[in-house]
Amino acid sequence: MFTSLFIRLGSMSLTCQQLLTTHPHLWEDATAHPFLTQCQTGEIAANQFNTWLVQDYWFVVDFTRFTGRVLAAAPVQHFEVLLAAFGTLKEELKWFQAKATERQLNLNTPQHPTCIEYCDYMAGLVADPYAVQAVAYWAIECAYNQGWQRPGPMSEPYSEFADRWGNAGFTAYVKQLEQQADDALRSASEEVQQQAERAFLEVARLEKKFWQMAFSAE
Repeated sequence: MFTSLFIRLGSMSLTCQQLLTTHPHLWEDATAHPFLTQCQTGEIAANQFNTWLVQDYWFVVDFTRFTGRVLAAAPVQHFEVLLAAFGTLKEELKWFQAKATERQLNLNTPQHPTCIEYCDYMAGLVADPYAVQAVAYWAIECAYNQGWQRPGPMSEPYSEFADRWGNAGFTAYVKQLEQQADDALRSASEEVQQQAERAFLEVARLEKKFWQMAFSAE
């Protein structure tokens, strides 16, 4: 899998768009899950959506920590985009808390094993070169952005969630992350580019698993 991609690339560096076009089926699994289509049609069960929402809160808690680790590894010219993320994440955590109150959910619910697996993966990326972290960071945000856009207009009460992660401003932010990841990949060795591809594939796998987790609700 990796060899064939790099044979096609030749002397060119890997880019985020090449990852998307090389692995379209895996990316579709990560961004076109039945959870999202059932939100769009209004068929999702309330307890299934609530399971996802509480676990996504815990994911964002650890994603905030991940943002700090990526910033620590980033070159100065990438600070501006990453620093802006902290303000957004601060508001997002407050928003999750408000949604939990509105829907009478307990945010102290233990993390689901799938959420733990994803958060542990993000924590482990601290040992990888910045280019790998940058690709993983972009892929996580891109998956949410595309996932909430792809089904089309959402039924109530789920349009608010689609608007939060599928809006044009968030799409523009994801594009900035893509440009920074591509910038990091340009000076990366072939070995690091292969690590970055593996990170992309792991994010795609975990995104699919995270959506599926909602259907484990009792």
